[in-house]
Amino acid sequence: MKTLNDLLDEAARLSPEKPFLVTADQSSTFSQARGRILGLAAGLAAKGIRKGDCVAIVHRNSPRFVEAYFALARLGAVAVPLNFLVQKPEELAFMLNDCRAVAVITQREFLKGLKAAAAQAPSVQNVWLTDAASGEESLSALSDGQGGQPPAAGVTESDVASVLYSSGTTGTPKGVMLTHRNLLTNCEASAARLGLRTSDVGLCILPMFHSFAWTGNVLVALKMRCKLVISPSIAPPRPWLQLMSKHGVTLFAAVPQVYSVLAKEACGFQRLVLKWWFFRKVRLAISGAAPLAPAVAEAFEKALGVPILEGYGLTETSPVATINTLKERRPRSVGRTIEGAAVKVVSEDETSLPVGSEGEICIKGDNVMKGYLGLPEATREAFTKDGWFKTGDVGALDEEGYLYIRDRKKDMIIIKGLKVFSAQVEATLIEHPAVAECAVIGVPDEHGDETIKAFFVLKPGATVEKSELMKFCRAKLDPYKRPRDIEIVDALPKNALQKVLKRDLRARELAKAKRPAAA
Repeated sequence: MKTLNDLLDEAARLSPEKPFLVTADQSSTFSQARGRILGLAAGLAAKGIRKGDCVAIVHRNSPRFVEAYFALARLGAVAVPLNFLVQKPEELAFMLNDCRAVAVITQREFLKGLKAAAAQAPSVQNVWLTDAASGEESLSALSDGQGGQPPAAGVTESDVASVLYSSGTTGTPKGVMLTHRNLLTNCEASAARLGLRTSDVGLCILPMFHSFAWTGNVLVALKMRCKLVISPSIAPPRPWLQLMSKHGVTLFAAVPQVYSVLAKEACGFQRLVLKWWFFRKVRLAISGAAPLAPAVAEAFEKALGVPILEGYGLTETSPVATINTLKERRPRSVGRTIEGAAVKVVSEDETSLPVGSEGEICIKGDNVMKGYLGLPEATREAFTKDGWFKTGDVGALDEEGYLYIRDRKKDMIIIKGLKVFSAQVEATLIEHPAVAECAVIGVPDEHGDETIKAFFVLKPGATVEKSELMKFCRAKLDPYKRPRDIEIVDALPKNALQKVLKRDLRARELAKAKRPAAA
């Protein structure tokens, strides 16, 4: 079995002069990228980085991010990409201490917070900058004079290549250990399932510290020897839209929030600009990381003429587990399992359920993580007795193996014994013409039951009374699925991939319930 290092070597051998990593102001070929990676690996080795060492990467999307990751892989070290949106030093310090990071690779934008975090993490010996000023430790300077030949590290497919910290939607983040085999087989199976071509041009706007972007953009591009156009940020959109047009992007990967914004912007003259200029060569759009509302998918496809293939996965599955294809798309489904993976649905006692029954989705295969770093008990609890990973998501399979996601187990609401899937309620509420976003949670009542509360973000310039939204809910939803309380808010709490953090909404409501009444 190959490793990620073999993937890089093969791409450089087969397409040495083909552009690989492209930004608004620079470009490197596969051969050039490999040369930089080898030089950096040699420099890191000279600084004492060895096989098994964890090195954190806190960086926006950039060729430097890719080079740092693969330089560590060459040495058998473990890349630990961290969410650069985490601002609190104590949160960063927790992750640095948890993985015992020996160094951090970052850029000056994040240096102040990282220095404060590193001061609380005794294992961190070095902080290297990709954009160092005079007197600061430069990452690129490490490779000077090293000759580009790092020592052989004896890397194998079972070695951990990366530790990715879960978003922490259920509590303290856990370090997900992904091996070379996990990542390599997942990118190969995903590329094959989607029918990708070496002539394709990808675009990376999602943050590389997330598994969706890393496998779905970077590793897939390397496997297929595609040009990868990199944007440092998802906002504002104008820079990456211009890059799409300039480089003829054919593959577009995003989260539902991005598709929602694009669908709403695609009207009148703006629709013509988006369709015939920025999206003119896009042949395939992929959605993941959160449920895609059918109304959003229909509006996007109608406006821009690009099919969206919805997939499903988790950090723990490297991440892709299922995905639709152009030839076999099922509306509202997230497709069938990729090669090398299997999915089943189980009851609370882990009994396999028949076709059409709703239960917890479980996954088994080459893509499933090695485990949670330093947490053997949490790792055991994450798997069924017969070795299937328990996703915490509720879904059902049809007769042909297509998977349908209902909700997160923790987001499912129980109303007098009846199950209400918050994602299904949200998909209905988002259809209101004044609503830009919505989120639904269950709120405990005084009887030990739950009631439904809906949070709405309105479109810019839109106004609507709560009574009108209530009327809409009554018209569209069964009685037990209707929100009993509605709140219009300026924004919803989200993580880096724009997934709504319902735990924050629930915590806020719980705090309100405990607050003493005003005198």
